[in-house]
Amino acid sequence: MKHQIDNHAMHLPLLSTDAPQKNNTNKNDDHERPQMGPWSGIIGVDRVKSIVYAGLDAIVTCFALISSISGGRLSSFDVLVLGFANLVADGISMGFGDYVSSSAEKDMVEKERQLTRWEVAHNVGGSQLEDLLRKYQSLGMDYQDALTVVNVLAKYREVLVEEKMSMNKGMIAPDEAEKPWKNGLVTFFAFIVFGSAPLLSYIVLVPFTNSQTIKFLGACVLSALALGLLGVAKAKIAGQNSVISVISVFSTVLNGAIAASAAYLIGWILRNVAG
Repeated sequence: MKHQIDNHAMHLPLLSTDAPQKNNTNKNDDHERPQMGPWSGIIGVDRVKSIVYAGLDAIVTCFALISSISGGRLSSFDVLVLGFANLVADGISMGFGDYVSSSAEKDMVEKERQLTRWEVAHNVGGSQLEDLLRKYQSLGMDYQDALTVVNVLAKYREVLVEEKMSMNKGMIAPDEAEKPWKNGLVTFFAFIVFGSAPLLSYIVLVPFTNSQTIKFLGACVLSALALGLLGVAKAKIAGQNSVISVISVFSTVLNGAIAASAAYLIGWILRNVAG
């Protein structure tokens, strides 16, 4: 007796039940449950992405600017003026860019959903359900179980649309409560807060010294601390273990050090070569 999917005239060819099954059982499944960070459920994935990306970019960009100015031997006043002007301008640009990209992503997912809904309704290619059946089998599901799941999904068109969006196109329906402008604000404030760290040295040390070298060294220390703090926060939010946390902090600081060194070198070269 042949099996078929119950979706009106949409029939599937019988897939071999003797096909090799994939065993996706993880050896660590029986061990303790992986732990997420204490703030992961509160902040949300999109917020974490905005904070980490904006914070890292702000620290590196601002410190790179300070390094290039210091390499060019300009004054502390020049550092503060150019630093804060660049910080605010880039913060606005980053925040607006996050808002635009989040809006575009949301619109694109909605357009894809409309297309998928039309494809399901018109059974484009005659293989809408067969695609899911084969996908479930490729994930290690038994043929009969996969057929049962697909038959159930065929009764609920909207559920089938969302499942195809997720399984075939890798798209998940965005939370309607999520507003793109909120992501933009988070990015803007994260950029301003983290990007201010390197500049604090040129404010805090004013009553104590006039040495540009000491102020620059202070900016190096504050930038390294800010990058380290960002790396720790990212690791804590993601619930990473101690080893991964150390690697995360080290890679974050190293990224900033490389960018700042390049900026300082360019400033020094232009100062000494171009005069």
